[in-house]
Amino acid sequence: MSVKHQHANPARALLALTLIAAAFPLAQAQTADSSLSAAAAGEPNTVVVTGTRSLNRRTLDSASPVDVIGSKELLGTGSSELATVLSRLLPSMNFARPTGADASDAVRPAQLRGLSPDQTLVLVNGKRRHTSAVVNVNGTLGRGSAPVDLNAIPLAAIDHVEVLRDGAAAQYGSDAIAGVINIILKRGADGGEVEASFGNFDKGDGDQTVVRGSTGFKLGDKGWARVAVEAGNRLATNRAGADPRLQAGPRQGQVNQRYGDPDSKPRALFLNSQYSINDNIDWYAFANYGERKTSSAATFRTAYTSDARTTLRSPLYPEGFLPLEDSKSTDSSLVTGLRGDLAGWRWDASLNYGRNRFELDVNNTVNYDLGAASPTSFYAGKLTSTQELANLDIARDIPVSWMAGPLTVALGAEARYESYEIGAGEANSYFGSGAQGYSGFRPENAGKNSRNNQSVYLNLEGDIVKDLNASLAVRHERYSDFGNTTSGKGSLRYAFTPQFALRGTVSNGFRAPSLAQEFYTITTTNYLVVNGTNTPIETGTFPVNSAAARALGAQALKPERARNLSIGAQWQPIRNWTTTVDLYRIDIDDRVVFSSNLQLANAPALNSALRSQGIFVGAARYFTNAVDTRTKGVDVVSTYRLNLQQGARADFTVAYNHNDNEVRHVAASPDVLAANKLVLVDRQSVNRLTVGSPKDKLVLGADYTRGTWSGHANVTRYGKFTVPQNDPALDQNYDPQWVLDVSGSVRVASNWRVTLGIDNLTNRYPAQVTSAGNLNVNGTQPYSVWAPNGFNGRFFYAKAGYSW
Repeated sequence: MSVKHQHANPARALLALTLIAAAFPLAQAQTADSSLSAAAAGEPNTVVVTGTRSLNRRTLDSASPVDVIGSKELLGTGSSELATVLSRLLPSMNFARPTGADASDAVRPAQLRGLSPDQTLVLVNGKRRHTSAVVNVNGTLGRGSAPVDLNAIPLAAIDHVEVLRDGAAAQYGSDAIAGVINIILKRGADGGEVEASFGNFDKGDGDQTVVRGSTGFKLGDKGWARVAVEAGNRLATNRAGADPRLQAGPRQGQVNQRYGDPDSKPRALFLNSQYSINDNIDWYAFANYGERKTSSAATFRTAYTSDARTTLRSPLYPEGFLPLEDSKSTDSSLVTGLRGDLAGWRWDASLNYGRNRFELDVNNTVNYDLGAASPTSFYAGKLTSTQELANLDIARDIPVSWMAGPLTVALGAEARYESYEIGAGEANSYFGSGAQGYSGFRPENAGKNSRNNQSVYLNLEGDIVKDLNASLAVRHERYSDFGNTTSGKGSLRYAFTPQFALRGTVSNGFRAPSLAQEFYTITTTNYLVVNGTNTPIETGTFPVNSAAARALGAQALKPERARNLSIGAQWQPIRNWTTTVDLYRIDIDDRVVFSSNLQLANAPALNSALRSQGIFVGAARYFTNAVDTRTKGVDVVSTYRLNLQQGARADFTVAYNHNDNEVRHVAASPDVLAANKLVLVDRQSVNRLTVGSPKDKLVLGADYTRGTWSGHANVTRYGKFTVPQNDPALDQNYDPQWVLDVSGSVRVASNWRVTLGIDNLTNRYPAQVTSAGNLNVNGTQPYSVWAPNGFNGRFFYAKAGYSW
């Protein structure tokens, strides 16, 4: 089966954007291959550490596209969430804002180049970051993924972010299919800053207060430590419509649903440190601890079971009730190691520990099967994801007589242990139909599973001749649950002139299914289209090795296999103007996806098989290696600085991404499903991969600085996307959306800075969800959770900061 949706010709889009970039080098805060922070200093040739083992590889010398985003740019928007900020600065990144999606409200996923969120590897100071314990199981962006929680890393701790937009499994291992995000922490004992910010939305809700700070101090005369803290209080937003249903009883015609950003209270602490033991050995360590408490709303339960208003759903809530999912996500990590030089070799030996724990209570709810004796608050259980890692890297620059420069030889070995644990909720949370909103984890769901893997790698990199750079990487890994795999990557870059170069890479890679995808299980209420109408149904998610999943035809998961190909051009006609264009193609076989929501009402044999196991659900699903995909696209970025009179300057950038996803093959449904006229991967699941995120994104912006004053304007065009259904008649197509963000700052005295800004100045909202098939739940949920810019509207903010 091959599924492809037609869109605007990418070659035509590439030509148009290249002409724009050449004629009018405008815009904002992304650079591909030129650092924004460096560009702001007039030094676009920033040294990067991501995607290379060389000591002096610059952004403009890189054979793969690397974006470098500085702290100033990260703090230059109204948002305090890292994923939100990166999605505004990087056209290739998409970050929707799901609501009513259970745990995905609290831990929101971001995607790079239209691929799954867990197909991007996240590093901190070059070390692998642990993943979230939360699995995105509902109808949202990244359905079925369990990626790193980017928003757990506070902006106060970050010096800059390097984003490698290329496959890098041969260099870093599993997950690096779409690319790598490397977060570099602030370092050193000197200087510091504190900042307080406040903002709210045009509708008068969603107040956000954030206080952050960073400072350093010396450890004797040989070391330093730097501490960053951040605390926020973000109140909920609500864009729900009035409830017209008769069964709402006394609350008919009122706004009963909460539909928007959840109430969130993040707290985070980061420490980065280093100490020189002697002239050849340094000790280093960085660690963090953070908590984020979130209160998100499930679907409102009406007072009565029908419009006849004869039977109350629960005597405890005669006016109906809105279940609240109150969670606490706790992240802790510690990386420590030694590095130095020995006999001409650079070496780095480290230990890495990381853990995310997600605990959930369900409040303001009821368990119908407990009647009037039901509690109204329940402990639903917890999820824990843990990573432990030991790593040794060594590298040396070896002179080779026939090469124009030294050959960088890097070798390394790594051992990693991962575990995933489900903790059961209290008995009342899962008894019978369970707590409304989120049924607790059952004892049979609970347990701890683990695996280990070992890997070795070799990297070679150097200048073959003066203008030709080449690199080769190979990595071999052994997983205790998936066996052996080998990845390779080759790169070339040739500079035809000092101003113009071509580059290209070819690689293969893999992603091992996460332990969460292998073992996660839960029963929750989902809205599914039944006979043309959006209907709430109890839906079970089952691990592939469980008896329930096996009864539905599930098979053991296997790793995803990827092949990456890219070719690009770099042009720097003058020092202050840089343009890059990169074309890419990513093929992924055996991609891990969520199955269809297998509705069991018309499959009595399967329903009986589950009931015999004590499982009472109306629909079921599990993970499966069911599709092969191809992603093709182009990135265009052009940056320009204009130096003006009296020391003033203007910085412009244009950044564009076009992405086209195609499903090339869909696995056949297992016989047991086909016999019951059920489909393993349905039309909706396939089309979510191909058309669910914007096909293109354009960022235009300008920064102006003169003396103590500075101003910033940013225009983003989010391309069209589609929210698909199994019935094509219910598909909804969304037109492109333009969003304008502006801000202005003034430096007061020498240490104070005040900033005022407005995000979404023109107050743009996406189109409302159609009422066809009750997809808008009787008008109470009027906007799509797939909207790339959310649906909160205009946001006003003010910041005051002091630095030393």
